[in-house]
Amino acid sequence: MDRESMQFDVLIVGAGPAGLAAAIRLRQLALKDGRELSVAVLEKGSEVGAHILSGAVIDPVALDELIPKWGERGAPLSVPVSENRHLFLGEKGSFALPHALLPPMMSNKGCYVASLGNLCRWLAKEAEALGVEIYPGFAAADVLYKENGAVEGIVTADMGRDRNGHEKPSFEPGMALKAAYTLFAEGARGSLTKRLIARFDLREGIAPQTYGLGIKELWEVAPEKHKAGRVLHTQGWPLDSRTAGGGFLYHMAENQVSLGFVTALDYENPYLSPFCEFQRWKLHPAIRPLLEGGRRIAYGARAINEGGFQSIPKLVFPGGALVGCAAGFVNVPRIKGSHNAMKSGMLAADAVFSAIAAGRSGDELPDYPESLKRSFVWRELKAVRNIRPALNWGLLPGTLYGGLDMWLHALGLGSLIPWTLKPRADHLSLKKAADCQPIPYPRPDGVITFDRLSSVFLSNTNHEEDQPSHLHIKDPSIPVAVNLARYGGPEARYCPAAVYEFLDDGPGGVSRLQVNAQNCVHCKTCDIKDPMQNIDWAVPEGGGGPNYPNM
Repeated sequence: MDRESMQFDVLIVGAGPAGLAAAIRLRQLALKDGRELSVAVLEKGSEVGAHILSGAVIDPVALDELIPKWGERGAPLSVPVSENRHLFLGEKGSFALPHALLPPMMSNKGCYVASLGNLCRWLAKEAEALGVEIYPGFAAADVLYKENGAVEGIVTADMGRDRNGHEKPSFEPGMALKAAYTLFAEGARGSLTKRLIARFDLREGIAPQTYGLGIKELWEVAPEKHKAGRVLHTQGWPLDSRTAGGGFLYHMAENQVSLGFVTALDYENPYLSPFCEFQRWKLHPAIRPLLEGGRRIAYGARAINEGGFQSIPKLVFPGGALVGCAAGFVNVPRIKGSHNAMKSGMLAADAVFSAIAAGRSGDELPDYPESLKRSFVWRELKAVRNIRPALNWGLLPGTLYGGLDMWLHALGLGSLIPWTLKPRADHLSLKKAADCQPIPYPRPDGVITFDRLSSVFLSNTNHEEDQPSHLHIKDPSIPVAVNLARYGGPEARYCPAAVYEFLDDGPGGVSRLQVNAQNCVHCKTCDIKDPMQNIDWAVPEGGGGPNYPNM
């Protein structure tokens, strides 16, 4: 197919914190050196921030370095953390862990409660002011390679194909975007990142990446119940002791509260529904009173990297690198990753600029991983490498071990813990349905708890219905013959957007899996959790998916 082509010095896939930090750093270096350098950022969302979802409590350490006077420039970080609490929940009551017992790393002093989406919108304006070209609404659908195998750039998704793949009158072929180096900042479980990891064997000798599913709502609460900067995290109920996860509740500006629940995707019971766990968490006596009299104004979901230090793949390959959550730099016990993502983008930008200044192109960037190993990102993640895997021992022993581990590191005694616990891939953890008990979730009341379809409506999700499905079922027989028969059809429960449902209207009344791809909020859970790895998430037409406001 004949495609239009554009050439840049540097191409960045994804306008999240890592991609935008890399773009800003590149242009800062170019302007300082008086060098012409074209930098383009490709974003599959309809606008920058449309697909960004995070809690979020933001540590500004990387932003301080990137844009030292960010406060004077209008960065949307105006609510400092004023209170930090951690609760263990039982079914009826709760126990607050004294703040003095929390390891120093879990302190939120100096951090801000904010919308990461709004921060990315602001970063995009800063990038454009420096000369970065940003193209929202264009999804990177495939990787371009040179004859020698090096990455040459990407191809954007075709626009205007019908659901059978045929060209409609409005058809426009995707464009070929080429660059000396391409940085992939797609976020957790990026579709092109997955292909690059396989092609260049970037996980050789590395533990698999593991994930949690974060589901979030934005509420407007009564003014007398609101305290800007208040931060609450919970562990325990409603999850069983074998399932890691917990809730968060952050008081933002203007009487808005960001709340959500993360369920680790290595859960064992196929009857578990992360969405329903979140809904019943809101009914707990420690949570519900805040929401009573308020109203829900937004909803979203996104997979989160949880593998940590031992799951970081090789970061570079000929012609490019992985940055941010595409590689996996979330600090799970801190419940933060945007600062690490930004720093990784900045370090990759330093390596790219040095390479281009030296006349190089399309080779590997060894300076990037080497500088990362000297940064706070590496030190921070190495120190907490065993915290998340230890929770697989159970809530109580895992939490006690995690606290001891973090305190030893805080006291400079980390050498007493030379071991590294290894996780296993999330899709391997499900038990057979016959060996598990169904979970009796309460019906949504439409006031505090809600169903999935009304929630998807609040996410402003939209896909052109007459386009090829971006959710590819590799073997159509597996959902019924294996997943339904053996695991009770977990697709219908792990998806937070009602994309997958089993219907008994096939020939002879036989069950079939229906895929409602237009509901997809791009969380990537199906690509991660499907026990047979039979679902492949690919990008839809550019601009499709959620449009998150203030999330």
